[in-house]
Amino acid sequence: MTASFHTSRAHSFNTAAAQYAANRPSYPPALLDTIEELAGRPLAGARVADIGAGTGIATALLHARGAEVVAVEPGNGMAEQFRRTHPGIPIVRGDGNDLPLLTDSVDLLTYAQSWHWTDTARAVPEACRVLRPGGALALWWNTHALDVPWITGQLDRIAEHFEVDSAHPAVEANGNGARSALADPSGRLDFAHRVIRWSRHVPVDTHLANIGSHSLFLVAGEEHAGAFLTEERRILLELFPDGTVEETYDVELLVAVNASP
Repeated sequence: MTASFHTSRAHSFNTAAAQYAANRPSYPPALLDTIEELAGRPLAGARVADIGAGTGIATALLHARGAEVVAVEPGNGMAEQFRRTHPGIPIVRGDGNDLPLLTDSVDLLTYAQSWHWTDTARAVPEACRVLRPGGALALWWNTHALDVPWITGQLDRIAEHFEVDSAHPAVEANGNGARSALADPSGRLDFAHRVIRWSRHVPVDTHLANIGSHSLFLVAGEEHAGAFLTEERRILLELFPDGTVEETYDVELLVAVNASP
């Protein structure tokens, strides 16, 4: 992926913020339980910054757990949607490469579906700067359950239609060491790794709107993306005649405690 294409995909969400907010999956309660376990402290009362917060799907869950959370989001469209949906949660503009946060100011930094948009050579030192000693960095992604045949079939169709090597996110590398190396090539952070499986049942059209809100679809153009979604709707209705899709996810979670003095 070229740098310009990566940037285009990163900014593409601003054109589809409402679609993203309405159709993207959330995260299971077990994820937050596991973050607390690995971070070694409860979320209630913790000072948390949710980076690349988007429309606030993860931010709202952290807030509901009692965290004192601030959202950090670079995109205009996503930030506007966030403010409409979560008027009671503060949001500031910025990104993980240059955090608009004071040194030693937060107990927990979270990146839900957003760490892969950062430059880790800049984002890792920034995370260590703003985290208090003993604070934690938590990164997670809803990834595809690759042992579910209809899901792998859909991913293969996406890869073929959009002429990409794989429709599987980069985080789906083999082994925790590979995941940690992708998250921090410098090796400065010592990540603990967990996988949490969960699922949701949604109408076929919600599922299609969900996958259509991903950057690969958003940058492809309406005609090219629409052709895939039309044919995929036909295939899904053959697989799920009642019109309800069970989306199954493996949440890939990495948590590192800041040991910096």
